Amino acid sequence: MRPVQESAIPTTAPDAVLFRSPQIADGVRLWEIAANTEVLDLNSSYAYLLWCRDFSRSSIVAVVDERIVGFVTGFIRPESPETLFVWQVAVDADQRGKGIAGRMLSSLLDRLAPDGIERLETTISPDNEASIALFTALARHRGMAIAKDELFSPNDFPDGHEAEDLYTIG
Repeated sequence: MRPVQESAIPTTAPDAVLFRSPQIADGVRLWEIAANTEVLDLNSSYAYLLWCRDFSRSSIVAVVDERIVGFVTGFIRPESPETLFVWQVAVDADQRGKGIAGRMLSSLLDRLAPDGIERLETTISPDNEASIALFTALARHRGMAIAKDELFSPNDFPDGHEAEDLYTIG
């Protein structure tokens, strides 16, 4: 009998997706996916490599046909060790609309639950309807409350960035 990977989620074709923690070698692909969205704030390629090394436990990638097609980067908040902060969520354009982003988030929360993670936080700009819908659906699917608070105003940023509202699920 072949052992099942700890992070593998059983799926069936044609939408077979493997969810696993990112590895350093995945950093380039995460950067490419983020760049191709044309909407995410693109971090340096170095940042994605570090993310895959230092925050792999609190992040996840989606793999289809041995190719990474999506990712969620997150970290456990040092001041709130029961909280996963989601930094970025991205899915390749040809894979959108298949529920991969929501499944990645749910899989990540399931993986971290034994570590005491009870809450998810993320920031979303007010005009990002897709992200608002994603996190609202996640809360509804998991039977959790969702709250929105102001966090960063445009004046907090040096570069004309939009406001970022804090969404808390849990």
